[in-house]
This record gives sequence, C-alpha cells and structure tokens, in this order.
Amino acid sequence: MTDMRRDLTAIFMAGMRRADPVAATAAALRDLPRPDLILALGKAAGAMAGAALTRFPGVPCTVVTNAENPADLPGTRVMIGGHPVPDDGSLAAGEALLRAVRPLTAGQRCLALISGGGSALAVAPFAGVTLADKAEVSRLLLGAGLDIRAMNLVRQNLSRLKGGGLAHAAAPATVDALILSDVVGDDLSAIASGPTVAPIGGPAEARALLHEAGLWDRMPESCRVALDRPDAGPVPQGTARLIGSNRLSAEAMRAAAPGATLDPAPLVGDVAEAAAMVAARARAGAGTTLWGGETTVVLRGDGRGGRNQELALRVALALHGFDRPWAFLSGGTDGRDGPTDAAGALVDGGTLGRIAAAGLDVEAMLARNDSHPALAAAGDLLMTGGTGTNVADLQILRVAE
Repeated sequence: MTDMRRDLTAIFMAGMRRADPVAATAAALRDLPRPDLILALGKAAGAMAGAALTRFPGVPCTVVTNAENPADLPGTRVMIGGHPVPDDGSLAAGEALLRAVRPLTAGQRCLALISGGGSALAVAPFAGVTLADKAEVSRLLLGAGLDIRAMNLVRQNLSRLKGGGLAHAAAPATVDALILSDVVGDDLSAIASGPTVAPIGGPAEARALLHEAGLWDRMPESCRVALDRPDAGPVPQGTARLIGSNRLSAEAMRAAAPGATLDPAPLVGDVAEAAAMVAARARAGAGTTLWGGETTVVLRGDGRGGRNQELALRVALALHGFDRPWAFLSGGTDGRDGPTDAAGALVDGGTLGRIAAAGLDVEAMLARNDSHPALAAAGDLLMTGGTGTNVADLQILRVAE
C-alpha cells in the first residue's frame, strides 16, 4: 500500500508541474516579439511576470495578484486585490490596468499574462456601479437559479475590463495574451472573465436575459443604466494562447503513469455523486484511472474541509469492505482545498479504520462537512503548500489486481 500511495503522489505532482506558471510562460514566450508593456493578472501573475521579465528585461510591468502570492519583482508595480470577493484594492487595480494600456499606439504590443482569480482581483465597473451594486446583482442571479454562463454574461457587461475590455482600451495596439486556465473546458471568455477576448455576448443579450428571468426591474438602477448602451463592437485583433489547463495537467499525469486510463469526461458535479462514480469504477476492475475536473459541495454544516477532501473521504466510505487493495487521491493544483492548509487527500482501504481508531464518526463528520479533521486523524491529508498556480483539480484511482 505504501508503494501505491507513493506512486499516486508522484503522478499527481507530474500534473502539478505541467501547470507551473514559470515554465509554461517561458516556453510560450520563445516565439513572441518584445512587448512595449507587460500586464499580469491572477493568482499566478507574479510567477508569470517573473518569467516574462527574464525574457524581456526592462519592459514596464504591472502585476495584480492576491495576498497569498506576493510578487517580489524590482522595478515592477505590484498591486493586491481582494479574492474571492473584490475590494477597494481590486478597484484600484482595475483602474491601473486600464490606465496602463491607454497610452499605447498603433504598432505597439502589450503582453497580457492571465490566470485564474482575475475576475475578483481587478474590477472596473461602469460609472455609478458600486461593489455593493455588483454584489446585489450576483445575489439576484444566484437566487434566480441562473447558470454560470448567464451570470458571467451579465457580469462582463457591467465591466470596462472584462469581456475584452482590456483589449478595447489598448487599441490600436496589439494585445498578446498567454492564459493559464482554471476553468474546466477552457472557455477563454470565462478565465478571469476574459479581459482580452470576445465576451459571451453584448449588453443587448444581457438585457434580454434579465428581462426573461424577470430580474430587470429588480436590478440596481446604476446597472440598468450601464447595460442600456450599444455594443462595443468586435474585440480588436490580438492573440490568445492557452499555456496551461486542467486537461493539459491531466495529460501530463497520463504520461507519468504508463497504462493508465484518462477519463475523457471531467469529474464534476456534487461530491456525493462523483464519489459514487469513482467507487463504481473501482469495482469495475483493476488498473489506474485519471481525471481532471472540479466538484462541488453542498454546505450543510460548519465543519472544516474542501471539495477534494470531502470527495476523498466519501470515496473511502463508499469502498468500505472492498476486497482489493486500492488508493484514491484528489487534490487542488493550487495547493489549497477550501479554507485549509491541505491540497486534498490520499485515502485507501485503511482510512476508515484509522479514523475510527481516533474515536471519530465519519458519517457524522461528513454530515457537517468536517472532512479535514477526519483525514488529519487518518494521516491522509495531501500537503503540497501553496503552488502559485491553479488549473482546478486532479484525481487518481488505482485498484490492484
């Protein structure tokens, strides 16, 4: 079992290395011309900017990231925004990014380094729209049961930065974007809300959606005014290249695990349903199965944990009494699962026994979303430390012959 656990950890780390922002950025920069300006936005902004400045020293650079990933880059303006909830720092950062590109002229180039978290870290709402207004819009959209695409459509059209806003502000200069995706499926318009790419739709589509959902008259007045404007037109010409993603990291895991099967369907949805699917795969036969994805947790209690930890613990419960040696790992590539210090967990057939020996009740702890202390008692937490990157989650199941 020790060898199996060691193997799964090594496979997971291969996926993590593929998402390394420094290596991915450096490789992508080899065939790009020297820019006149570098902007980096997201959780991996500091690392990506560092790689760019190594390749292009002396280029003016602004970095917007979160407090957990500060960037020590001499001569670079580094700004800290709020995450996951935007704050005054996010407002200042959004305005700084827009100001930085406005002096650019035709023939000049801006290198935009985009990674997950950018939606909250830098915000630039239209005049009159406050952070409180945006929070109210989110509350209304969630309450109406609208999906993430619909929510992003409205959010993009309330922003001067999102949905291609940065590219519009930089015109007539060209924006070359290198993008590290934290979105399963790699929709470029969803990563940091797509500041350099075409939006999901224009203000007319957002207005129509809100009318259809019966929300238009309940929207803050400032937001109705912002949405009642003409379309900005096509996003100015530029380039956008995906340099890291959940799928690329999952493929790196497959390369590190000869004979493993990479499931083409991402592991998404409620953790209870995902755990049942993993357990069914285990019972189907021996071998190694790999997934990428991002599950969700319904919060029913005030316990401590995260989606990867809860998924792993639910898999352990679902495979209780299974008669073959097995192990399952689920981890977040950012090294942080929920509000904890763990990336996720690595469980096996002995997990439930170790938890019981500590005097803990697994089912009661799951009922209050308290997976972290249960897994800590079993010695099954996956600890990587913060990675400075994020391409969602990776999972590995191995069942012995």
